[in-house]
Amino acid sequence: MIVGSQKPFDEIWEMVKDFKKVLVFGCNTCVAICHSGGAKEAEELASKIRMKASQEGAGMQVDDLAVQRHCEPEYFEPEMEKVRGYDLVLSTACGVGVNFLSERIGETPVYPGLNTTFFGAVTEPGVFVEMCAGCGDCVLHMTGGICPIARCSKTLMNGPCGGTDEGKCEVSSEIDCAWFLIVERMKKLGTMEKLLEIKPPRNWAPGTHGGPRRMVAEHIKDMEEGEAQ
Repeated sequence: MIVGSQKPFDEIWEMVKDFKKVLVFGCNTCVAICHSGGAKEAEELASKIRMKASQEGAGMQVDDLAVQRHCEPEYFEPEMEKVRGYDLVLSTACGVGVNFLSERIGETPVYPGLNTTFFGAVTEPGVFVEMCAGCGDCVLHMTGGICPIARCSKTLMNGPCGGTDEGKCEVSSEIDCAWFLIVERMKKLGTMEKLLEIKPPRNWAPGTHGGPRRMVAEHIKDMEEGEAQ
């Protein structure tokens, strides 16, 4: 899931203070799970903006709305006529949602209410841990299912550095050494020999990185086109 955190309120107020009609637009999927951008959070943020506007003597209408996802048109398109009626949309979706909505909304600006943080897992209630960097070149089959790109502080590809100490990273004693975890996991799997395979340098060539990545699922396109006929 995508993990995000709400921007500091002072920063949000600076973004919205000069607008007269503001919609706080929530997203009820990933960012709702981490309690930062769903319907409840959108409602609470709208209330805080209204209170601040009242304190500042600013004549501002602030409403809230939420849809299931900002990254798929089928969820936000039914609301677009209403959404376009505002001077500003403050989206509490992730950065993908802000980008996607901005492209389709027309003349209304869309501002981010969150800082998009990482792809994470819920390791315990209220705790979100980064486990994938979305690098586009997965090596988990070679590292025991533990990502060295996201979970090693130095993104090392061929084993631990000299700074690992009793399973912890030299960057912080709060950080597990990813390569310690990889070795221990591969011991359990009986696949230690894979660690002898030298992993090549990352491929940063044009077309793999350095621009917006794109994936086309032809079977989904074919299915949608078939249903439309």
